[in-house]
Amino acid sequence: MVPRLQEKYQTEILPALQESLGRTNRLALPRLQKIAVNMGVGDASQDKKNLESAVDALTQITGQKPIITKARKSIAGFRLREGMSIGCKVTLRRQRMYEFLDRLIAIALPRVRDFRGISRTAFDGAGNYSLGLTEQLVFPELNPDKFTKVQGMNITLVTSTRSNDEARELLRMFGMPFKAEEEADAA
Repeated sequence: MVPRLQEKYQTEILPALQESLGRTNRLALPRLQKIAVNMGVGDASQDKKNLESAVDALTQITGQKPIITKARKSIAGFRLREGMSIGCKVTLRRQRMYEFLDRLIAIALPRVRDFRGISRTAFDGAGNYSLGLTEQLVFPELNPDKFTKVQGMNITLVTSTRSNDEARELLRMFGMPFKAEEEADAA
């Protein structure tokens, strides 16, 4: 079964991008390559259960087992030693990527408290978009009774284009709820 957003990309978004960008080659059009989801667990050095909880939450949210990330340097102020487990990450591609993006746009972002849209300027200059969520419980897959510790996550959407404007247009066509332009200028 083809995910809803993947079908929308092939039938609606690609022809619209061809027209707006003036390119006939479909391979030259921007596309979503991968989504990286990262959870840093700062207090994992004191309590290993927090890291296990984050791994379990990320597995349920993405449908894929995360990789545990380790510290590269020792930092005495944070009681951190090189090689300690400090977080987890998942890279989603193909169908899982589209399914996760659909759930993020349609379900998770509207459940964020006081949500007025996501920033239009959080691009990195190379066409990639990053956003942060302060708690993982906006995803309905998680049982709030099981995950009592509030844990945030970073989500990076990696596109094939090098232009922020093209990437913004691609994500807008997918249905990303960007803030209105006049509202973004006032902020």
